[in-house]
Amino acid sequence: MKKLYIIRHAKSSWHFNMSKDHDRPLNSKGRLQVLKMGKYLAKYVKPPDQIITSPASRAFYTTLFIADAWKVEENKILLNDSFYNADTEILLAIIRNTNHSDILAICGHNPVFTSLINKFHAKSINNLPTCGIMGFSFDIDNWRNLNSAHLLPDFYYTPRSINGS
Repeated sequence: MKKLYIIRHAKSSWHFNMSKDHDRPLNSKGRLQVLKMGKYLAKYVKPPDQIITSPASRAFYTTLFIADAWKVEENKILLNDSFYNADTEILLAIIRNTNHSDILAICGHNPVFTSLINKFHAKSINNLPTCGIMGFSFDIDNWRNLNSAHLLPDFYYTPRSINGS
């Protein structure tokens, strides 16, 4: 059995004069979102063995805050440049090439994360909101065998759907 957590980065800031979209940091709402979600996830969701994240500032810091809440060590966090402008096939290839993780979390961007969720989930969603997370279980022994036929949906949490726990 494998578990996949799909996490969209927290709310980012347009306030700072950033020349690159890649460098946009979390805004104050995003920092509150990620602290709230991290606290909730640490209490109710088993931590992943590994987290793969976009290197974009907003995704990377979302990952670090949530990893801290889960007590996931930094050496279990992988930056992957392909996550920044990925399509679903690139994400699936990265996931399918993952080794040694029974529970894998990925953190990145829309619209591709919503598309990836809809590839697995029979009840499609319109949008994975900022700092939202959806978890899936797959009745497989190896990530290479990942497809929607083996899917068991686990949970869907957003900052609005949880209390302050």
